[in-house]
Amino acid sequence: MILQLNLSAIAVAGQVAWKRAKPVLLRDVVVLPALGFLGIIALWWIVALFKHELIPTPPEAFVRNLDYIVNPFYRRGPGDLGIGWLLLASIRRVVLGFLLGAVVAIPVGFLIGMSKQAMLALNPMIQIFKPVSPLAWLPIALAIFNLADPSAIFVIFITSLWPTIINTALGVSSVSKDYLDVARVLEMPRWRRITKIIWPASLPYVFTGLRISLGIAWLVIVAVEMLTGGIGIGFFVWDEWSRLNLSSVFLAVIVIGLTGLLLDYALGRIESLVTHRRPRATSAE
Repeated sequence: MILQLNLSAIAVAGQVAWKRAKPVLLRDVVVLPALGFLGIIALWWIVALFKHELIPTPPEAFVRNLDYIVNPFYRRGPGDLGIGWLLLASIRRVVLGFLLGAVVAIPVGFLIGMSKQAMLALNPMIQIFKPVSPLAWLPIALAIFNLADPSAIFVIFITSLWPTIINTALGVSSVSKDYLDVARVLEMPRWRRITKIIWPASLPYVFTGLRISLGIAWLVIVAVEMLTGGIGIGFFVWDEWSRLNLSSVFLAVIVIGLTGLLLDYALGRIESLVTHRRPRATSAE
């Protein structure tokens, strides 16, 4: 009887808490984001009214892009592909370049964070190459590979290195010295110190670097594909602009933004599963 009363009290308390939280959740998750999107659409509509000969209104853009939206994976001949296939081609390049960059950047970041000599040797190179525009690497990549696809992946690889290296090194160097002193007292081997103390403690920093790298890589692929051509969302933007078809350009902008959001969300979910912590908000530096 007492157990039933306790359960009833818990259920009632849960219902009361939910009724209080529901309006706040609805406001923060639905209403305010919807107002933000409506503001952007209203601004687009106002600009289109003044430049209607070139810029379509949102309803006009929706109608003209209906075929792309309804049939994103159509194939109607060589080079005539739906926007879904173009998006997948760009994602493939970004993921390949990003993973290659992570494989190199994480060990290098660990080396810099654990060794002062490595930091002194590699830090000048990082500070020199980090500010270089990713597109400046494209002619070099084309000269090496002589093909657009591996050149684009190489540019993404270079782009992905620096944030991950810097954040990984910061995470490794920020590990509490008390933990390391205890490990030395216990005569813990170096590899166990790395796997049991340094690696878990630096994981949040590593994932922050990876998320920044992935965001920058997704930014860069559009510009790279504009220059190299071929199949990809970036070339789609350039091709539609060449035809003065801004309706499709607006569609591509929305698709690119949503894809970047989903990529970051997916990496954030992986971070929460690996570290058992809530993902940090990231910002490109």
